[in-house]
Amino acid sequence: MSDDTINILPLGGIIQAFRVNGINLVHGFPTQELYEAHNSPFYGETIGRVANRIAGATIQSLNSKSYALAANNGHNTLHGGKSGWGKKIWKGPVPIGVRSVPGVDNLQGGESVQFTLISPDGDEGFPGTVEVKATYTSGTQIIDGKTATILAIEYEATLLDGEETTVNITNHSYFNLTNELSFAGTQVSLGTNSHLPMDSTGIPTSGPTAFPGIDTTQTFTLGATEPSIDHCFTPVTDPSSVPIDTRNEPLRLNMRAFHPSTGIHLDVLSTEPGFQFYTGDFTNVPEIEGLPARGGRSAFCCEPGRWTNAVNVDAWRGMTVLKKGAVYGSRIVYRGWSD
Repeated sequence: MSDDTINILPLGGIIQAFRVNGINLVHGFPTQELYEAHNSPFYGETIGRVANRIAGATIQSLNSKSYALAANNGHNTLHGGKSGWGKKIWKGPVPIGVRSVPGVDNLQGGESVQFTLISPDGDEGFPGTVEVKATYTSGTQIIDGKTATILAIEYEATLLDGEETTVNITNHSYFNLTNELSFAGTQVSLGTNSHLPMDSTGIPTSGPTAFPGIDTTQTFTLGATEPSIDHCFTPVTDPSSVPIDTRNEPLRLNMRAFHPSTGIHLDVLSTEPGFQFYTGDFTNVPEIEGLPARGGRSAFCCEPGRWTNAVNVDAWRGMTVLKKGAVYGSRIVYRGWSD
């Protein structure tokens, strides 16, 4: 899938372009080679085998044993390890025709392509061989009389060998609606104020509680330094209700963003029980081949997925443990338009 509006790379199924009114809303690089050499922020990557953090770089119990993983975020595993799925070359894109997107009414277009990857047993320490498919569907939709660009992502994973593993897939696009190097002035609201309190390393310390300080369901403005957010929000608060395949769950609005200088709107919706909202405070990409440096708070993220460290919490692990014969699934929808 490559045109003037949307471009997806075989490397990591990376979203390289998502343009609205001529502005590319996602940060990244102009070539796949630059992503391979410099993508420390995970710009646009398909994140797996497990997105977000796993405490102590250890799976405490799967297949009646524990597993040591790659520690790449202090003592924790982050985004699948040192060489997660976003660093792999996927097979594709393979055109699969025109598809509808459940929950997106009156979609025009619907051109779809699919990328596939085999993650072998032992990949970054994770057990079992997993086949994963990422299907991207593009089109347009009329919202408030305006034509919105739609990009829908569907993930599917199956366990090819072994009895069980853990899976949590997301996309790690960084968004900026300003066409500048700062997102300051962006107006944001989230679909919930419920979140997982965390320790200093980003590992949850309890179940869902109200986010402190601000009501994130009401519009707040991202400034030059505040608010600083890197938390897992929980639109679904009962972990026992979350199936391993969420694709038949309703699409929920996770994030809504708008910038008055460009008039650009962006919605992120998903079928997932959680999403990480991150204000990009620790981004540090130096000037590369004439591209300007991109530092902290140059772009923000909304990463739908399962709860952080779910595999190591008895009450949460059902949402992320993939057993033999079962199918993991999820859906994400991005929609952007301008006034």
